[in-house]
This record gives sequence, structure tokens and C-alpha cells, in this order.
Amino acid sequence: MSADPVGIFAGAADSFADLVGRLPAASWDGPGLGEWDLRALVGHTTRSLITVSAYLQTTAAREDVTSAAEYYVKVTPAALGIDPAAVAQRGRQAGRDLGEDPAASVASLLARARADVDVVPDDPLIEVIGGLGIRLSNYLPTRTFELVVHGLDIARAAGVDYAPPAEVLADAVRLAADIAVISDRGPQVLLALTGRVALPPGFSLV
Repeated sequence: MSADPVGIFAGAADSFADLVGRLPAASWDGPGLGEWDLRALVGHTTRSLITVSAYLQTTAAREDVTSAAEYYVKVTPAALGIDPAAVAQRGRQAGRDLGEDPAASVASLLARARADVDVVPDDPLIEVIGGLGIRLSNYLPTRTFELVVHGLDIARAAGVDYAPPAEVLADAVRLAADIAVISDRGPQVLLALTGRVALPPGFSLV
């Protein structure tokens, strides 16, 4: 778990909002990631803000997911039987929902998510997609991870320089390492990071 999941999430969200504000106007209809254009990719990424606010309105009956890394094992389209096409469509709709001023829309979503997190007492057990229960302190690092990874995707697609804050990037990298270990790919990833082997084409932890 992050040492300060709330603060690190806030840093990731602020950095993402700043990036969106710097995207060239001509890039929004251009390529994003896979079948998404840039608007849909940004829209998909904003769901890391939207879901924080939405899930804070819930209370789970039990703790089904006990770490951020475990989230990426149990809360996947394959594990939950979700059609990937539905995920893609939600991203496109979220992109449309950004309206004519995406930067302002993102800033508004950011303000709401931060305000919602700031007033939460203790560490609530929330219910996420699939009806699974997880502590907020374990859910927020997954949102930091999504904001960082997709922030890098967005910057690459738009040709914009982007460097997340060091503590935010470090948190995302640590979570990637935890996901590698919990999914039995830790040795493979460690050997690759130390120059011993190359990862196969298309390798992904998530």
C-alpha cells in the first residue's frame, strides 16, 4: 500500500489535469490508443476520477480485494466476464461527455474527486465493479496507476512532453512490480529490468 495513497492520488490527478490542459486543439480527433481516438482515451482516463467519487457513495459488505495488486488480478474484464467492447464504448462515451471544453470538464471532475476524498473519515470499505469490496487506501493506488500509465499514453499520442511527479511515478512503478509478483511474472520482469532477458512482444502486466 502507498505510504500516502490520498496525497499521491491527488498528485497524479493534478498532473493529469495539467497535461489535458496542454493538449493541442488539433490532436483531439487524432489517434489515441488502439481503437480509441485521443478524446476517447482521455475520456477513459477520466473514469479514474469519476469512479472514485461514485464508489465513495457505496459500502461493501466484505473485503474481497486486499491490495492494489490483487485488484489487477480480480478486477479485469476477463475475470468479471465483461465484454472488452463495452469497456471501449464507455471510453468513447466518456470522451463525448467531456464536451467542447475538455480541460474544464477534467478540472471539474478533479475538483469533485479531491473534495469527495478529503471528507472521507478513516479508510472506508467501498464496493467497486463486480460488487467486490476493497479499502479506499488500496483502491486509490490503482487510480494513480491508471492516471500515470494513460497520461503517458496521452502525451505520446499528442506529442506533448509529460513527466509525472517523481513520487507519483515511483508509486506506479512499485505497483507494477507488485502486479508482476502476484501474477507469477516477477522473475521475468526483474530479469528484463536488469538487462538479462527481453520481454516478448506485446507483454503487459495488465
